[in-house]
This record gives sequence, structure tokens and C-alpha cells, in this order.
Amino acid sequence: MLNKYRIGALVLLMGSATILFAQKDPIAVQYGQQIVPSVLKDNLSIIASDALEGRKTGTRGQKMAAAFIRAHFEELGLQGPVNGGYYQPVPLYSVVAGMSTMKTPSAPLQNFVDFAYLGLHKLSGAPEVVFVGNGEGSSLDKIDVEGKAALVVSEKNFNDLPIPILLAKGAKVVLVCNSKDEAAFDAFAGRAKASLSGGRMTLDKPEDAGGLESVVFLSPAAVGKAMGTAFAELKTYATDPKKAKKIKKVKEGHISYTLQNQLKPVHSENVLGYLEGTDKKDELIVVTAHYDHIGKKTEGTGDLINNGADDDGSGTVAVLELASLFAKAKSDGNGPRRSMLFMTVTGEEMGLLGSEYYSENPVFPLSSTVVDLNIDMIGRWDPEHKGKPDYVYVIGSDKLSQELHQLSERVNRTYTQLDFDYTYNDVNHPSNLYKRSDHWNFAKNGIPIIFYFDGIHEDYHRPSDEVDKIDFDLLVKRTKVVFYTAWELANRNDRIKND
Repeated sequence: MLNKYRIGALVLLMGSATILFAQKDPIAVQYGQQIVPSVLKDNLSIIASDALEGRKTGTRGQKMAAAFIRAHFEELGLQGPVNGGYYQPVPLYSVVAGMSTMKTPSAPLQNFVDFAYLGLHKLSGAPEVVFVGNGEGSSLDKIDVEGKAALVVSEKNFNDLPIPILLAKGAKVVLVCNSKDEAAFDAFAGRAKASLSGGRMTLDKPEDAGGLESVVFLSPAAVGKAMGTAFAELKTYATDPKKAKKIKKVKEGHISYTLQNQLKPVHSENVLGYLEGTDKKDELIVVTAHYDHIGKKTEGTGDLINNGADDDGSGTVAVLELASLFAKAKSDGNGPRRSMLFMTVTGEEMGLLGSEYYSENPVFPLSSTVVDLNIDMIGRWDPEHKGKPDYVYVIGSDKLSQELHQLSERVNRTYTQLDFDYTYNDVNHPSNLYKRSDHWNFAKNGIPIIFYFDGIHEDYHRPSDEVDKIDFDLLVKRTKVVFYTAWELANRNDRIKND
């Protein structure tokens, strides 16, 4: 017989359990339990087959994948929301190195040895060069860059440089130099040359778009020649706060340039399937994955096809399965209250291009978009989780909405009990994954996101990223946590709030 103290303890424990594990929605479970390995494997065996040749953006294989996804959405009865169709055309260019020249007062510069320009449009000029250090602090406000080339020396990531500020202040062009050393530029120039040799893909951008359209990368040696001052001395103004206060003492330099690359149009498409909601149909839940990959290797022997089974075939088939479940729920009379957009995007491997195009040309107003759940690689485990694979990296859930983060945690506790690993959620993590998949183009527009990811494994971007390496039981578990999160977001009373 239980004594009164033990009874009291049990009551407390039961109350705690109610808090920790909310009651499951039986209707959600009815559909969630239908996620099974066989269906995911069947679809992935098509998406990641050799016949699709690695699904490189703009190729036959990518278009075959798009047709498969479109047929799936059509069979489910999802609406084609792009003028009655499922494809959102994404106009792209392939940029190949052209005849670009630069000169300093002391010597000409060599493309991919001293400088690199990756933009679409022709740039030419002979401006004075004004040194702005690392571009940080109030000193930038006191420097006149109007009509000049603004020189930034910094080790920061490109997206963290003050390029938009300098262009807004009237800079004709921004010159960027990695302050680390010559080897850092050599490595970058090698990557840039390889990128332009294969055709760097980009969206069509106006000349005044900023970013790479107004930036030239210089080596430390080239900076010294342009400024007539040893780079080592210039570097101290960028790295020493005391010296930075005296940055206006650095004399202006000079540079002349004619920069032009060759362009070839590339045609690709995002694939969208829309499921209209009920009483809250004007609010939209978006679920994304990229269906493109990196295509075939151009050199070597043996297997040359990068099938991308995990990257991101796994996310693509998860989106297809979620679309199937929500469509079935609607046909059963259990349709979502909010509308659902299932979107597989192109051009992720080329720089998040498909999602960027959607964010700039949204089919549905961004103001009515509640959240983006982005799935990019969820079929494997990384070396850090060997022997304990019941995890998923969760990135970005707390960046714009604490309410979304709490909902995500609660759903996982209630339905799936995966280990949520937040290692990459740190904005200062060197991998910078918060900005490296398609969710970023929603987040930068103020839309809360969650990014689901399995980590970097030995087959990443290699022909060995094959279907037979996928852990389908694990893929099921991760697909379920996205499904239950989407279900909760689509059916709750109140739209989640931004912080």
C-alpha cells in the first residue's frame, strides 16, 4: 500500500510529465505514423539515380528531377500556384572569365594572380583609391568615398563586410583584400578561377545591385602597388585600434581597370505545390528543400556522378512525403487551417539562387508567410555522432522567434525525442550555416525559420553520396519531427510571433 508521501510524489511526477510531454494530437499521429522507409527509399532511388547525372542546375538531370517532383504534386492534387503551373522559372547566367585588366601606377596586375572579379557587368574606371581600414567603427563616417574606389582590408566573411554602406556612400567600386596573408588570396583566387572556368552561376543582377557586381578582390601585393605603401603598414591600420584612429593619414592611391566576364543564359526552375488551408488560409507555412546538386566530375575515372542522395535528395523526398501526408489529411477532412507551400528550389549549390529568386519574386506575399522549415541533408550521421545517431542539428529556430523555438522543442519532446544538437546554431561558428542554405533568404526578410541538418560526412559532395549510404530509419525519424512541427504550425490558433 502506498503511503501518503509516495502518493504525493507520484502526483508531482505526473504533473511534471504533463508539462514535459504534452498530449499527442491523435489526428497528427494518424498521418505521422504513415512515414515509412520504403516510400522514402523509392523516391530517393529516382531522385539520386545515375540517370539524373547529379542534378546540376540547368542540366537535363535537374529538369528530369523537376518533372518528377511536379508529377508528384500534380498526382496529389496540389495546386500549381505560378500562373496555374508548378514551375517558377529562375533566370540565371553562367559567368565565364573574360578579358579583364587592372593597372596600378607602378605595374599592371594579372587576373587571378593579383586580382579577381566575379561580377556580371562590365566595370571600367580609373578612380583614386581611399583606404577605409577594416570598415568598422566611426572612422568610416569621416572618410569621403564618393566616386572613389574604397579599399577594405579584413579577414571577415564577405557577407559581413561593409560593402552596402560604402556603396551607399557613393563608392564607385569596393576593393577587398584578406588581411591574413598572400596565401589566403592565392587560395581564393584559385577557387575563383575554377568557378569561372566552369561557369559561375548567378541571378540576373542590375549594375547597381551591389555585392559581387561592385567588388574586386585584390592580393596584398596588389594593394601595396595601388597605394604606394607597404601592405604590412596598411594592415596595422586595419588591425590596431590605435592606428585606426589615424587612418586618414594614409595617402590615397590609384588604380585603373576594365573588367568584363562572358555570360551565357541558363534556364532553371523552382517547383511549387500549394495546398489551401481552411479558416486561416491567408497565412502560409513553407517547407523547402533544394533538389539540385553539383552534377558530374569533369576529370578522373570510375564513378563520376555526384548523386547527392543525402545532399539534398534526402530533404527533397522528405518534402514530397510531407506534401503527401498533408494532401491526404485534407482529402480526409483534416486539412490544415493555414495554407501550405511545398517548394523544392533550384540553384542552392550555386549560391542559394532559387530561394533568393523566390524571396525577390514571391508567389505569395512574404508578409503572410509565417515560417520556413528548411530540410537540407537529413539522411546520414556525421563522425561526431557515431554510435548515437538519433539526433538532428537544428539551426535558426531561436533567431527571430522564441515562440517558434519553444514550439519546436515541445513538438520534439512530445512526438520524436530526437537529440536536438545546436552546435551550428551559434552565429559565430566558423561554418556559418545559418546563412548557408535556403532558409537564409527567408530569414533575411524577417521570416522565422528552422533548418534541419545532419552534419558533414566523408561523402559530402562526392560520387559516394549514394542511396545505399542513407539510414532510412533515421530519415523517417527526422522527417517525422518536421511533419509534426509543420502540423502544429499549420493548425494552432495563433500565428507564431516574431520577437
